[in-house]
Amino acid sequence: MAFEASRNIINFVVESESPQRCKARLERHQRTAERAAKALAEKNMRDLLAQREQAERHRLAEALDADVKRWSSGKEGNLRALISTLQYILGPDSGWHPVPLTDVVTAVAAKKAYRKATLCVHPDKLQQRGATIQQKYICEKVFDLLKRGTNSTQRSEYEPQHKKKGYKSFSGNELAFPSSYNQDSANYQ
Repeated sequence: MAFEASRNIINFVVESESPQRCKARLERHQRTAERAAKALAEKNMRDLLAQREQAERHRLAEALDADVKRWSSGKEGNLRALISTLQYILGPDSGWHPVPLTDVVTAVAAKKAYRKATLCVHPDKLQQRGATIQQKYICEKVFDLLKRGTNSTQRSEYEPQHKKKGYKSFSGNELAFPSSYNQDSANYQ
C-alpha cells in the first residue's frame, strides 16, 4: 500500500516523462528498495549472531575466568613465566609451540618469544583463523596478561642502568653526577 502511494506520487510529480523513462525510474526505485531490504536483513542477522555470541561469552566467562586465573596465579608481571606455561592454557590446537623457561632467559629471547605469543593470541588473528568463542575469550585474557607482563618487565629490565642508579646521562666529555648532587653549590678554586 505504501509502495502504491509512493508510485502514485512519483507518477504525479513527473507527468511529462515518456512511458519508457517512467518505467525505468520505477524499476530503479524497486531495485533500490530491494537492496535496502536485503541490507537491512543482513544487518539484523549480524546483530542477532553478535547477540548470541555475547550471550555465549557471558555463559563461558565464569568457568574460563577461573581457568585463566588459576594459570596466571603467581605469574602476574612475570613475562617469562607466562610465556613458558602458555601451552597449558591455550591447548594443543592453538598452534602455540611450548617454549622452555631456559630458552627465554635473555631479554632478546624473551622479546622474541613475546612477539610470537602475541601473534598467536592476538584477537584480530583469531578472527581470521575462525576460532571458537571459547578460544577467543581465553586468548583475549591471555593477550591482556601478556601486555601487563611486558610493561612491568620493560620497566625493570630494559631501563638503562644509569637511570636506575640516579646518575645523569652524559654525552661524552662531561662527568656524570648523581642526580642528588648539585654542581652549582660545589666550590671550585
